[in-house]
Amino acid sequence: MIRILLSLFLLSSFFGCQQSESQPQPESEEIIDPLRLGQMIMVGFRGTELSQDSTIFEDLSKRNISGVVLFDRDVITGNRSRNIEDPTQLMHLSNDIIAATPNSPFIAVDQEGGLVSRLKESKGFPTSVSAEYLGELDNEDSTRYYSRIMAQEFMVVRTNTNFAPVVDVNTNPDNPVIGNIERSFSSDPDKVAEHTGYVIDEYSKEGILSVLKHFPGHGSSTTDSHLGFTDVTDTWDPKELIPYKKLFAEKEIRAVMTAHIFNANIDSVWPATLSEKTINGLLRDSLGFEGVVFSDDMQMDAIREEYGLETAIQQTINAGVDVLIFGNNLHYEPDIAERAIGIIQKLLREGKIEKETVEQSIARIDSLKIDVIDELCSCMDF
Repeated sequence: MIRILLSLFLLSSFFGCQQSESQPQPESEEIIDPLRLGQMIMVGFRGTELSQDSTIFEDLSKRNISGVVLFDRDVITGNRSRNIEDPTQLMHLSNDIIAATPNSPFIAVDQEGGLVSRLKESKGFPTSVSAEYLGELDNEDSTRYYSRIMAQEFMVVRTNTNFAPVVDVNTNPDNPVIGNIERSFSSDPDKVAEHTGYVIDEYSKEGILSVLKHFPGHGSSTTDSHLGFTDVTDTWDPKELIPYKKLFAEKEIRAVMTAHIFNANIDSVWPATLSEKTINGLLRDSLGFEGVVFSDDMQMDAIREEYGLETAIQQTINAGVDVLIFGNNLHYEPDIAERAIGIIQKLLREGKIEKETVEQSIARIDSLKIDVIDELCSCMDF
């Protein structure tokens, strides 16, 4: 009898093990909810309307991305009404973006004035002038006037984030991407800080978020980071940090954008966007910045051509960047948000990004949205 019972027990154990081995194992829970990770991604898209069967609608409504960046012109196709036709159309598009998103979204444009203006006079928006023009005029009332009328237009059309003003010091007037196209207020860092302060004041009065750029300074470059590797090791000057120091001390600066420039004096391995020495070290620890850091466009060739997507995302997040921007204008990848979120999940599982690092970024984004973006997004009239 004992032998029979023992045999039955062994058979039962054997088949039990076989059944357990044959059943699929449940997938481990994600370390951080993917919907929370979506807050670290911001993308561009094509279209002047928001179609519910579009990828961007899925990105906003189901992936909970942090927001969108809008352009007037499509670089690849040449379409001069990529997202923006006129104020009425832009207001409707902004409202649809807000309605589609579980969290209040960043709705951003690059409205520096002059040549870098997404809201153009030819499309029915107020007249704008370049930073260089205002710096040479050097008149507080003029800088405030042009900033005020554009900030009020932002409020009307429901764009809530301006990737400006440019805080780069014009140390190289022949710089193809800054000085040569009048994007800097001055070669004098104090004057840059002064006029930047006027701009921030006027946008803040309307509740619009200003994002200072490009940290730690793009004014001394001799090449364009849109087109490839940009090394400022021999041209960068520490005075390019002066506007940031002054503004951090005098104003409530909530957001900064990185530069894709390489400076071996700060980090001998990685360009600024991917550099922990530059972002967590210089910007956060040394200069004391506690706000949200936006990357410059991760599809610019200074990043895209030099580093794989996974490496770039890993380095950027570990460097201390909070929101990764994929403009989808220099290169069009409609599934980039889904891919980027998947890569962050993978890096978390592999321990290449720490959970605490991501949670700190999301907390900074949440705080900024509560303080600045939520109020603008909640006062819609449908």
